[in-house]
Amino acid sequence: MFTIEHDFDATIVTLIDEGRPDLQEDVILHAFDDQITVEQVDRNTHEVCRITLSMAQIQDLAAALNLPEGSYRLTPKT
Repeated sequence: MFTIEHDFDATIVTLIDEGRPDLQEDVILHAFDDQITVEQVDRNTHEVCRITLSMAQIQDLAAALNLPEGSYRLTPKT
């Protein structure tokens, strides 16, 4: 399950784990114009873990989800 909210300066997507007994904490993505942050509460320390990805990294990640094992470099379309 997931939710999508549009805030003033970001789109916020929350991924909610459901259906298994060993559920993970929610994952929250904040999509800005120039970066995306991914947050999840660490269940051991109860602290928010945050990573920030550039838009280029997000494009690489999206492409990687649909490719077989290997090493790749995306080239811009001209």
